[in-house]
Amino acid sequence: MSLLLLLGILLLLLLLGIGLYLLTARRYQSANSVANAYDQWTEDGILEFYWGEHIHLGHYGLPPQRKDFLVAKSDFVHEMVRWAGLDQLPPGTTVLDVGCGIGGSSRILARDYGFRVTGITISPQQVQRAQSLTPADLSASFQVDDAMNMSFPDQTFDVVWSIEAGPHMPDKAVFAKELMRVLKPDGILVVADWNQRDDRQKPLNFWEKPVMQQLLDQWSHPKFASIEEFAELLEATGLAAGPVITADWTAQTLPSWIDSIWQGVARPAGLVKFGVSGLVKSLREVPTILLMRLAFGTGLCRFGMFRAVRTRPTLH
Repeated sequence: MSLLLLLGILLLLLLLGIGLYLLTARRYQSANSVANAYDQWTEDGILEFYWGEHIHLGHYGLPPQRKDFLVAKSDFVHEMVRWAGLDQLPPGTTVLDVGCGIGGSSRILARDYGFRVTGITISPQQVQRAQSLTPADLSASFQVDDAMNMSFPDQTFDVVWSIEAGPHMPDKAVFAKELMRVLKPDGILVVADWNQRDDRQKPLNFWEKPVMQQLLDQWSHPKFASIEEFAELLEATGLAAGPVITADWTAQTLPSWIDSIWQGVARPAGLVKFGVSGLVKSLREVPTILLMRLAFGTGLCRFGMFRAVRTRPTLH
């Protein structure tokens, strides 16, 4: 095959991907639209092939260092554990992983720290895949549940943990209350999330508005909260003992976006495994990933970390 013909085929595939991107937005409609999107991504296996068992960004240190994409993802979990002080908790600590995906973080928490982990996701296919990837002797279980209305009683878990689930939640105040509700007194909430710049302080300008709209439309996101706003919502539940601790990990996670695209180049076996249709489906995600890199690189979006402790009941 000549180089010119190959370039022509690649250009055609790229145009097809862009066409799919423009014509098949996954706008948030309800929890079902989120569940359906994750069911499809789990069924075809493309996301797992390129992103591994962690469907979240990686941690590259500060300043960021060159690192294998999949290693950076597992490193993120350990960095989050240390940042929240969970490494000081004893084995047997009960953890709820909200928005657990296919269970990558849950398995690390159970295997490396001895925690008893329950993972929840709105996607039945993710639950099935998480169960199939989890050894029987590992204390990690998975179930379908809605983070906006969880089935657990009040004060059930020692730790509530969530990575990058918040953008799918239509009412951030309800989400904040549910996270704190199921936490035991003195329990720890730790959340990592994609956040928008606080537009109460600096409104979005002419180019930021359409970029943010695309980031909402393409990946079933109803709304992004700012770091400041979500911390306020956690405190407004009245269940946090003292102020919520926050941090900005944008710099530490920023290389993930380009690395995620590079996976398609570095792992050509995916073309054999998933064929042309899989390639086109993967290319369909590239514009959104590039917009994410633009948003996080310019400060329009920020990667927020949140830590809160559940207050003790008042004695009368």
